[in-house]
Amino acid sequence: MVGFYRVCVIDAILEHSPADYVRRPTVPAESPTLGLGHLQFEALITTARLSSNPNDFALVALWGLLGLRIFEACGSNIADLGEEHGHRVLRVRGKGGKVVLVPLPPAVARSIDRAVDDRPSGPILRNTLGGRMDWHAATRRLTHLAQPAGIRMPRMHPHMLRHTFVTTMLDAGVSLRDVQIAARHADPRTTKRYDRARKNLDRRPDYILAAYTASGT
Repeated sequence: MVGFYRVCVIDAILEHSPADYVRRPTVPAESPTLGLGHLQFEALITTARLSSNPNDFALVALWGLLGLRIFEACGSNIADLGEEHGHRVLRVRGKGGKVVLVPLPPAVARSIDRAVDDRPSGPILRNTLGGRMDWHAATRRLTHLAQPAGIRMPRMHPHMLRHTFVTTMLDAGVSLRDVQIAARHADPRTTKRYDRARKNLDRRPDYILAAYTASGT
């Protein structure tokens, strides 16, 4: 809204922006969301792959291996699948209605094929009634998968997997700029928030002490 009024002033539609003196909430420097550790995510995606529900593998792959937002994954349709320059791609409708083509790694493509089966149209992810999976159904599936995967967290939610997607790339040494592009963050400061949270956990005194003690045993 602030940007809208700024454009109105630039185009001389308004003399002053009514948002000039609006105090906007501050955004914390660190993301409050914590992602899964590497072993936790590996256990989760293995559990999802072995699940009898074909949607489980696809939803974990779309969030954790492709980094889609919740609404992007749940809103994806079979008609959005295609091929571009020899690569399988998914047409993703992101924030602000922006459409981008995201290449599908082999594991993600296999998970989608399993969820779609022989259906010619409709949503990629479906709920137990056969309709489009929404945020609530997706969260329930994720919580259902966490227990057999051995993940003990007070609350599981889909954004944790997008967070895992970002921090896994950062841990692998991918540049911040490339991670920003993969996550489709408009502002690199958003990507840095994930990085700060990851580094701060690694620097916790009790974490360092435990790692030092384990290395000496």
